[in-house]
Amino acid sequence: MVHDATPGLAERLGAGPIAAYVGFDPTADSLHVGNLVPVMALAWLQRLGGRPIVVVGGGTGLVGDPSGKRGERPMLSLEEIDANAAAIQAQLSRFLSFDGPAGARMLDNAAWLRPLSLMEFLRDTGKHFTINYMLQKESVKARMETGISFTEFAYMLVQAYDFHHLFATEGCQLQMGGSDQWGNITAGIELITRREGGKAHGLVCPLLTTASGGKFGKSEGENVWLDPRRTSAYQFYQYWLNSDDRDVERFLRIFSFKPLEEVAALMEQHSRDPGRRIPHRALAEELTERVHGGEVCRRVVAASAILFGGGSLRDADRETLEIVAGEVRVHPVPRSRVEEGAPLVEALVEAGLATSKADARRGLEAGGFSVNGERAGLDRRLGINDLLPGGYIVLQKGKKHYAMIHSH
Repeated sequence: MVHDATPGLAERLGAGPIAAYVGFDPTADSLHVGNLVPVMALAWLQRLGGRPIVVVGGGTGLVGDPSGKRGERPMLSLEEIDANAAAIQAQLSRFLSFDGPAGARMLDNAAWLRPLSLMEFLRDTGKHFTINYMLQKESVKARMETGISFTEFAYMLVQAYDFHHLFATEGCQLQMGGSDQWGNITAGIELITRREGGKAHGLVCPLLTTASGGKFGKSEGENVWLDPRRTSAYQFYQYWLNSDDRDVERFLRIFSFKPLEEVAALMEQHSRDPGRRIPHRALAEELTERVHGGEVCRRVVAASAILFGGGSLRDADRETLEIVAGEVRVHPVPRSRVEEGAPLVEALVEAGLATSKADARRGLEAGGFSVNGERAGLDRRLGINDLLPGGYIVLQKGKKHYAMIHSH
């Protein structure tokens, strides 16, 4: 998990527990799976006796971090930033414990940055940095040709102020983040050294890529989010389940709390029977349970089994069927029509599984359609006994194509 660290950090960690922080700017109302690498670093730090501090950037979010960005970030309103910060705080609370002597702290840097006057900032922070020093930072150098505003140019000083503030008020000696944060973190260390004569450290995690060369955390070009309104729990589960065989061991080591011996055992099982995807399932279930909760995870696993032909529809509850409904085409049908006995031929066309009644009849004669997992005949009608919890009927074409009738 370590891409780089400041000299002497190993010795400091060997001397006893340390307080460390990671910052998250509220540029959206949800974190995505790419944010989980430094989150897991904080979670491991806590499990090993350290005290994690999560800083949500209600202040730095007003400025915008140029790191890894080719152009200026759009400016958000105070209301948007505050709403995003509250949503991110709730997500982070699932990974850390806030109880006990090593209990995590959740802070919003708006508390100390928004009241800060410009004159105070320039005098106490700006005077410790030369323009030459700032121009050497990769986040600035990468934007020199396309242009960078003074606002984003000064971002590293604002983040440095954060680290100094936490050093002085929370005894925080370590900042962690992705490798693109190295310049910002070392600026904070510089400020602490100059203002306090103190010793602080930085540790950065790698920015992951997949074995196929793609950007980690993307599915079909879109971010995989922790918020189920942006990425459904089912899609979140499938993202991990579909990990490349070449990536799954590394992902287990980074994102799972399983002992390395257990990870090795899972990989040994995989080498004997790759088709069962045992380590992929272990990874997907652990992450889905942590982000979405155990009950949702259980239903997502059941829904996944249904959509891949291995689950019992008659045993599925309403919530599981609603997860399935979120992933397939759903056609509403009045309950009165189902009570009268709706012809399956018509329902297959309406639900999009057949192009015409003639196409539906040919498929039914060949045994290619099923209702609630049971093969259907040509004269089949949908009736009240077909309704599953929530008023759903599951239609299937072949092994992979599903649609649902929703009767209400």
